[in-house]
Amino acid sequence: MTDPARIGIDVGEKVPLEAAIAWAARHGVQIIDVQLDGGDNAFTRIHASRASRIRGQCERDGIRLGLHTASAVNVAEYAPLVGDAVDAYLKAYVDTAATLGAGWIVVHAGYHFSSHVTRRMEAGLDRLRRVIAYAETKNTRLLLENLNKEPPDAEVHYLAHTVEEWRWYYEKLQSPAFALSFTANHAHLVPEGVDGFLTAVPLDRVAEVRLADCFRCGKEEHLLPGQGDFDFPGLFRALEARGYQGHFTNAFGSLDDMLLARTKFAAMT
Repeated sequence: MTDPARIGIDVGEKVPLEAAIAWAARHGVQIIDVQLDGGDNAFTRIHASRASRIRGQCERDGIRLGLHTASAVNVAEYAPLVGDAVDAYLKAYVDTAATLGAGWIVVHAGYHFSSHVTRRMEAGLDRLRRVIAYAETKNTRLLLENLNKEPPDAEVHYLAHTVEEWRWYYEKLQSPAFALSFTANHAHLVPEGVDGFLTAVPLDRVAEVRLADCFRCGKEEHLLPGQGDFDFPGLFRALEARGYQGHFTNAFGSLDDMLLARTKFAAMT
């Protein structure tokens, strides 16, 4: 992989959105991923005039903007009123993406508490269907991320963290407003590993590959490259051999850490 223009940065909530775009422009980063849940970045604080300025800033500086919902918001929620709030949260992200001109929104399947798993999966699937249908009307796209495993004795477990669970959702969700976000380090935590995911998952439906280091079958960590045992050159070779055309997103450490890693990743073969 030799084109650093395909490698984006997960800004999260590290800096205000306008500052994130300016930072990316200064450093030649063309793709950023941001979360709009708190502080000045909260989507409730992005009014029409501010959104217009941000959109113009992205267009002027050549920045492709993506949004990233919070995994703490349980897409698999079915409690009265609370489930309605999750629907409203996701719909608001779609509305905000449309006003900002964001190209995608990373979403999740939710989590369970080791009980009523099927009921929660079905609730999450229905909710994703609703928000995907809404996204179709707003010319934006949702990317369903494979999340991380939790320890076996944890009370809470993320859904769609194995190949089988992820497939259960994406095979049922067919829409031009829907694709996948493959977090490679999450795949490294489960027995099937990256190779198992790349063998099973339809790569033409993957729009983003997210990157961080960690240890094989270890715990959830977003380490800097070289601090774990993830095989980044092997990942890039496998994706290139399979014709992957999407972008990458660095998701670890500071902005400077992720910026430096772009150069290192671009040199890997």
